[in-house]
Amino acid sequence: MFDAMVGGLSGLVAGFVHLHWSNLVMMCIGGILLYLGIKKDFEPLLLVPIGFGCILVNVPLADLMEKEGFLRIIYDAGVITELFPLLIFVGIGAMTDFRPVLENPYTFLLGAAGQFGIFLTLLLALALNFPYKDAVTIGIIGACDGPTVIYVASQYAQHLLGPVSVAAYSYMSLVPVLQPPIMRVLTSKKERETIMKTHQKTVSKTTAMLFPIIITIIGGLIAPKGLPLLATIMLGNLMKESGAVSRLTKASENEISNIVTLLLGISIGATMSGPVFVKPTTIVILCLGLIAICLDTVCGVLFGKVLYYITGGKVNPLIGAAGISAFPMSARVVQKEGQKYNRKSYLLMHAMGANAGGQVGSVMAAAVMLSVLKGMGII
Repeated sequence: MFDAMVGGLSGLVAGFVHLHWSNLVMMCIGGILLYLGIKKDFEPLLLVPIGFGCILVNVPLADLMEKEGFLRIIYDAGVITELFPLLIFVGIGAMTDFRPVLENPYTFLLGAAGQFGIFLTLLLALALNFPYKDAVTIGIIGACDGPTVIYVASQYAQHLLGPVSVAAYSYMSLVPVLQPPIMRVLTSKKERETIMKTHQKTVSKTTAMLFPIIITIIGGLIAPKGLPLLATIMLGNLMKESGAVSRLTKASENEISNIVTLLLGISIGATMSGPVFVKPTTIVILCLGLIAICLDTVCGVLFGKVLYYITGGKVNPLIGAAGISAFPMSARVVQKEGQKYNRKSYLLMHAMGANAGGQVGSVMAAAVMLSVLKGMGII
């Protein structure tokens, strides 16, 4: 009887006995993510479930990520199958207005320039001896687009899913902090004061509906491996612009996106087990992700300066910072910075064009990289 009681008591404290120091570290990180999401309002829809999932998976002997554990079931059903990020892309497409980029097609170039950090970071990761698949996944952090990062990682580098996802969403929430110093360093006071003319909307409904169809076809032919990413975001946008399926559009924007975001967030948190996550490699990945996003901003602003000189000072270089995929956050950052130097400057619509171009650009960058890997026989 006594031995049975001792055995029962030891079972009660088994969790404490098996608690590894790395589990405690990750519980603290999970708490920090919860704090940033709840108190600081940094991407709360994802940081809250990610933070909570991180805490859950670091409780010893709970077996939540073992076979038949509820987190493993969610993870296998939506992350490994790539279903969750693709469903979120449908919602993103339904919420995105591509009219600003159609009004000013040159902003597509800014969206393309804002992706150069991805490729530069890819080269840097390869120089640090990361495998090709890992290097591509790390470089994609520069897309500043969580679903794209998760899609690529879930296919080709599942062991990096936690670090790259946390990096992508954390840095995306820090765009208002990261971008302004770079914008100020790379531009002159005269350039920042540039007023851009705002044109009234001239894009027809037909053009707006044809855009997602044409982009899907052309993008799919250029980079077939990335078609699922491009097709889902364009499907959402087509539903929005057509106006024929308002119920599906609203569901994609709200119920579907909200449910999938919750399940995706807690699944990502479930990959952040202490013994797996707390490694020097994780620190390197986080640093490379930061470099990628900073380089995206640098390249976008520098290309904005090129347009400034080509047009004789008619393009404010600040809008180049919106070429990343943090939609519409970076466009708002551009508007705020422009108003600091000229109260008469209204850059939001131009920046939204670059931002929408960046949304497409990040997906195309991922599609191109995946297609290249396919062509090289690596995947």
